[in-house]
Amino acid sequence: MASGPASRGGAAPAPGPEPATGPATGPGRAGRGPWRLVWDQLRAKGSARFGLAMVALLVLLAALATPLSALEGWTPEEFDKSAIDPYLGGTPIGAAGGIGPDHWFGVEPVTGRDLFARVLHGGQVSLLIAFAATAAVVVTGTLAGIAAGYFGGRVDALLSRIMDLTMSFPSLIFMISMMSVARDVNRVLLMTAVIGLFTWPGIARVVRGQTLSLKHREYVEAAKVGGARPWRILSREILPNVSGPVIAYTTLLIPGMISTEAALSYLGVGVRPPTPSWGQMIAESINFYETDPAYFLIPTLFLFLAVLAFTLLGDTLRDILDPRGGRS
Repeated sequence: MASGPASRGGAAPAPGPEPATGPATGPGRAGRGPWRLVWDQLRAKGSARFGLAMVALLVLLAALATPLSALEGWTPEEFDKSAIDPYLGGTPIGAAGGIGPDHWFGVEPVTGRDLFARVLHGGQVSLLIAFAATAAVVVTGTLAGIAAGYFGGRVDALLSRIMDLTMSFPSLIFMISMMSVARDVNRVLLMTAVIGLFTWPGIARVVRGQTLSLKHREYVEAAKVGGARPWRILSREILPNVSGPVIAYTTLLIPGMISTEAALSYLGVGVRPPTPSWGQMIAESINFYETDPAYFLIPTLFLFLAVLAFTLLGDTLRDILDPRGGRS
């Protein structure tokens, strides 16, 4: 026979509270993955929002350079005609003109090249080299750093000495020398390779230090005891746990790549005319900054905004993903 308050006609005890689900759980973060938390913190910072929006805008302008330039009447055929460089003995194309419906940013003095089209296509070259060099540096540095930190011994000694040797070179001088010697090659690929050659040890040292602190953790030791092969441990246990610092370092690496490409192009050893880049355009505008300041200011502004945007975004990601900060 049933017993208790319910059997004697009393009220049944109220059921316990239902488990909370969705955003109401905890402080509003339960059920969210770690990258969702990173995204939420990224959106909460005004500087990060500005940097992210500016990065998206610059990438979009560079990706759509040709159709956007066509809106004001520019055509690839006109770009081909502007290949004649008056500084190399060619015939000047067009004449200097002001800003108007046919030339939204005006035209370059002497050559008469459309400045709007040149700036957007210059962004294509500058950002392409920066992204490609960064990707090469991140892949090379991450692999070298993980291998050095995990295997240790002779592998660590050899890779560490290579890092030290590479970082001891005066990199800018060697970049200029290598770009000056190599002539009949693709300049974009060459700049990507040269910049990456002297930059990968920085991220390799970061990853090596992270790997040294991770390889004796319990989950790594458990994988070893379970018979997991080294490549599986590196890909499943080590690499995911160093991804945060790598992502933050990558974002901070891009503005340095943009500046390096601009410096090489400014010094005349980067891409060659008529292929545009922001650094090359700034170098060409030096003689006209008093008579035609837009020629100097516009590519300088684009270069400044690109470096600033990636720096703001990278600083925020570094703060969020810092394993010592405990915020992610």
